Amino acid sequence: MAVANYIHDLLYRYECVILPGFGAFITQQHSAGIRQSTQEFYPPKKTVSFNRQLVKNDGLLANYIMEAENVSYDAAIEQINYFVHELELVLEKNRTVNFENVGSFTLNEGEKLQFEPATQTNFLKEAFGLGSFKRSSVSREVYKQQAEELEEKAPVAFTPERRSGRWLKYAAVSLLAIGLSGAAGFNVYTDQVSEHNIAEQQKAVSKLESQIQQATFVIDNPLPAVTLKVSKQTGDFHIVAGAFREAENAAKAVEELKEQGFKARQIGENRFGLHQVLSSSHESRRDAINELYRVKKTNPGAWLLVEKL
Repeated sequence: MAVANYIHDLLYRYECVILPGFGAFITQQHSAGIRQSTQEFYPPKKTVSFNRQLVKNDGLLANYIMEAENVSYDAAIEQINYFVHELELVLEKNRTVNFENVGSFTLNEGEKLQFEPATQTNFLKEAFGLGSFKRSSVSREVYKQQAEELEEKAPVAFTPERRSGRWLKYAAVSLLAIGLSGAAGFNVYTDQVSEHNIAEQQKAVSKLESQIQQATFVIDNPLPAVTLKVSKQTGDFHIVAGAFREAENAAKAVEELKEQGFKARQIGENRFGLHQVLSSSHESRRDAINELYRVKKTNPGAWLLVEKL
């Protein structure tokens, strides 16, 4: 199942990998956390789910196969179609099929496809090598018993139960007296510092006003006012409207998209030498996916690119 291995590889780099004619694998990132029931810490991770509705070919998987196996684009598409055909036959016969390190598919009694992700796989590259661990419990009674045993040998009381209330009372009175005398001295010192700062501030203001009155400002040739209109696209989630072999076709596509109201732009050539055209960029993944669904109604070939440009 070479195609399944290619899907596994792409899930580490992209948030959506479409298997044309079958569905899409979508990843979602989760923060590190702790399970209170088991006191287990687990690292950040990226899990995978499956969407049966996204079946249109976006070129990502085909281009990856084309590069990995050094074959033509048509040959890569043919390999994908054959894989999907065999996959459906296996499902119909065995009712289940497994994608190693990705997940497994099952046909239920209602002939609906169900996907169960592989729980042992973390597709977040930044968390590679990190595993979960449990916090060991602390027995306070054991430490208390050890402290009491030490007190039998030492003249100093460690535990609250065996402290002398009389000595604590005298210590509290002494600390209170020291604190009051220290607070009084500190207040006197603070008042002196405040008076000094106010006096110095008044001197500085007077000096500055005198310099301003003596200064003369002359502008012989003032520059005319300039108004700039800047439209900046931000975010790491981009809607790719198309990729073109010729730069002129990419420029023409940008102009047409702008006429339709999109903030379109080019981002240069990809590794296949194609000029990529973006229709929009977004700060959040959810906004980008919503926009992608809207764009696909008129441009089925649009797809989501997750990359910091």
